[in-house]
Amino acid sequence: MAVDQFFLFLAVILIAARLFSEVAVRHGIPPVIGELLAGLMVGPSLLGWVTPDETMKLLAEIGIILLLFEVGMDTDLYRLARSGTKPIVVAMVGFVAPFVLGYLVCYYLFDLSNIVSLFIGGTLTATSIGITVRVLDDLKRRQSDEAQIVIGAAVLDDILGVLTLAFLYQFAEQKQVSLAATGEVAIYIILFMVLSPFAAKLVGRVIERFSHTASTPGLLLTMALSLILLFSWLAHAVGAPVIMGGFAAGVALSQHFHLTFKASKSVFTARVQHKLTEWFAPSSELHHALETQMRPLIHTFAPLFFVMVGVSLNFNTVDWSSGFVWQLGGLLLLVAFIGKLAAGFFIKEPRANQIAIGLAMIPRGEVGLIFAQLGLAQGILDISLYAALLLVIALTTLAPPFLMKVFYVRYLPEA
Repeated sequence: MAVDQFFLFLAVILIAARLFSEVAVRHGIPPVIGELLAGLMVGPSLLGWVTPDETMKLLAEIGIILLLFEVGMDTDLYRLARSGTKPIVVAMVGFVAPFVLGYLVCYYLFDLSNIVSLFIGGTLTATSIGITVRVLDDLKRRQSDEAQIVIGAAVLDDILGVLTLAFLYQFAEQKQVSLAATGEVAIYIILFMVLSPFAAKLVGRVIERFSHTASTPGLLLTMALSLILLFSWLAHAVGAPVIMGGFAAGVALSQHFHLTFKASKSVFTARVQHKLTEWFAPSSELHHALETQMRPLIHTFAPLFFVMVGVSLNFNTVDWSSGFVWQLGGLLLLVAFIGKLAAGFFIKEPRANQIAIGLAMIPRGEVGLIFAQLGLAQGILDISLYAALLLVIALTTLAPPFLMKVFYVRYLPEA
């Protein structure tokens, strides 16, 4: 893409995102819907002004990484831990139910091959944490109890999705699966998620000290952004989604992340504990400075991600006259909704919270698109199957924000 064309596309996306989100808010619609519709409008589906170019996708990736950094900064791991096994149960049910139901529909009702049925089932397991978090944020419910469960479950869901994608990709390429290779990736991801917040916390402490003595402005913002990008690269290097790097960095630099120890009788151990507690103590000053400086950057880049999701949904590839597309798409859409909605009912919560959790797990967004596009590129899916999946991904991306808004206003109005 030529440089001048890139600048034009970027300007069109930013303006469209702002206009559509403003119109959406004025009509009581979550702004993320406006940004998704902006993508549909300027993308190949309608006007065709913007195409899903790799450079734009990279900028959109930065947007979702920054958004997950903000989520991490607002996530209280100790509060999340108090949720116990609830996020794990929600993630597992929200993963297994759509996968099994999708496989059964494809294999037994439509007589599709084993690998195709597995791939479609795998596509239905996706949850777009970016869209879910944005809607909860718009509804001012990100700090609610059910939101903490959803965020924990969505993070686990992303990890399970990556492992499933690696599993299916290997199966499609080699016609066999190496459990050792899949297990190795799983171990790397777990180690990254456990150790990265501690490493990022130490780096954050160094950044904070240097920011007080820096002779030039902007050091804190530059170093924080570098830290986020570095940890996103590390996440990708170990096989985890890049957004996990942004999330881990956000968790580490939040005012909730700290270490506590039981009192030790040993003088040496007590000194070590004191030093570690001091190093890992939360800094409200750093948190406030990062929030102030990062927010304009997040508000600029995050909409790019949601617009690009809309741009990537090319409805012109759908054969609207095909009965097969509508039948398969309709059944998979039902499975996609039921499978995720059921996840909330397997934990002990008030009925309204269970439904809210289930609704929040439904959006597929970019994660589902990655599955579908890889399946098409590898020849696992033909154009009709891809079209049916595109229909499912589009509706499970666009409908949940509306449903969540209506549900929260009616049944969980307290902010």
